[in-house]
Amino acid sequence: MAELRFEQDLVRALLAEQHPDLADLEIRDVAGGWDNQQWRLGTELAVRLPRTERAPALLRTEQKWLPVLAERLPLPTPIPVRVGEPSPLFEHTWTITRWVEGEPADYAPITRADAAGTLAGFLKALHQQAPAEAPANPARGIPLTGMQDGFTSSLAVIAGDTSADAAREIWEKAVAAPAWHEAPTWLHGDLHPANVIVREGTLAGVIDFGEMCAGDPATDLSAAWILLPAGAASRFFGTYKDADEATIARARGWAVLRALHLISVGRNGRLGLPGGKPTWEPAGRAALERALAEN
Repeated sequence: MAELRFEQDLVRALLAEQHPDLADLEIRDVAGGWDNQQWRLGTELAVRLPRTERAPALLRTEQKWLPVLAERLPLPTPIPVRVGEPSPLFEHTWTITRWVEGEPADYAPITRADAAGTLAGFLKALHQQAPAEAPANPARGIPLTGMQDGFTSSLAVIAGDTSADAAREIWEKAVAAPAWHEAPTWLHGDLHPANVIVREGTLAGVIDFGEMCAGDPATDLSAAWILLPAGAASRFFGTYKDADEATIARARGWAVLRALHLISVGRNGRLGLPGGKPTWEPAGRAALERALAEN
């Protein structure tokens, strides 16, 4: 990911051009972000500008589908309230959303076990059958056999660790588990610590729906290990109820894969490499430890 950053002057100019009624609100920089750079706008809104090649398409997905789903979701989400269109000032779409109050979980991890029920309730509400026109995603909600190369390369980040063999074993069990054969459900697609909001130790919001798609819910169910404190996964699945043993096995495989990715991106950040996120490495290592420990 290129370290492309925009300045507040551009945001102010875009607001004046397309949404002048909001142009005088205070603008504040927000740390973090991957495909999009974000600013807080006033007290209730945020502005998101795409900064990677794929980001405009992700924003279009969020603009189209999140308002459709948000009404049934029991946690705050960054619902798009205004859409910015390409102009001579900025060649891509951009979005004004609702601000979700709290801290991302890579800065303030979830510590309360009762968050398991909150997360399960959110995903039960989200995981409804998706319409035929729902977006597909080449790396989310698909059979794990399609992610084998990604797992093999990701495993290199813990090469030599005692945990590598256990991670490979969980992955192989996940790949061997029966695939999802029911109708595709809606998925968030990218539930990891930087994409959920925490207040007072518990889950308080879910953000960044650009990867939302239809497919196997096991992708999202990996959040039982990626997000929740140790020992909470069984409580989560007891509340979610709709996951059989095969789905749980696949979800655990996804958790190992996602944890390895977090470690890799975090290590890049620690080494000062472009696109790295230093806070992701400890989050990834904690997630991997939980996924390997849970039975």
